[in-house]
Amino acid sequence: MANLPLDVQQALRKQAPRILKPGLKKEFKKKFDELKKEMIQEFLSHPVTVEINAGPKSTNISGTLGGKANLFSFIGFNANENPTKAILEILEKTTYKEVGDSKRSIGKEYSVTLPNANEIFAVTPMPWATGRSWAKGIETGISGLGYLLNKSTASSRSGVAIQTSKPVRRGGFKNMPYITALIKKYEKKFKDLS
Repeated sequence: MANLPLDVQQALRKQAPRILKPGLKKEFKKKFDELKKEMIQEFLSHPVTVEINAGPKSTNISGTLGGKANLFSFIGFNANENPTKAILEILEKTTYKEVGDSKRSIGKEYSVTLPNANEIFAVTPMPWATGRSWAKGIETGISGLGYLLNKSTASSRSGVAIQTSKPVRRGGFKNMPYITALIKKYEKKFKDLS
């Protein structure tokens, strides 16, 4: 622009933001929507989510229980419950807004609002211990696998397992990355996007 006459440079600076901003906004929205969809799909295809969504008779595809039971019945969800729904609803609320818009600036800045892991942990209480989160337990461990007895009974929340007062097996829960890893990964991806 240095070789252009001053009046042409000023006209370009004045008109460029009005002409270019709508296209930039549309492009950002498209990339944001694609990334949000990718994040939700990654959550839905995570072995823990798949296993829990399969219900009380699922297999332990996550490997957290050494194949001795499944997460749905081990955690003790009610047979007709959808425990991952609350997480999905929070992830769906991921949004963005424009910040720092200047009429003279061509570019735009966006602020992405993504839930943090603690928000998700707050809506995923253990059925038998409301102060604890089952989603956090996937990452930090859940005790009691040795006391889990696979037994179909009406006194079971899930209908297929109960906790006994004495150990019935050896082995423990195998922690695995879940919500915290997902949020950290997408915090970075959304930051790189904006």
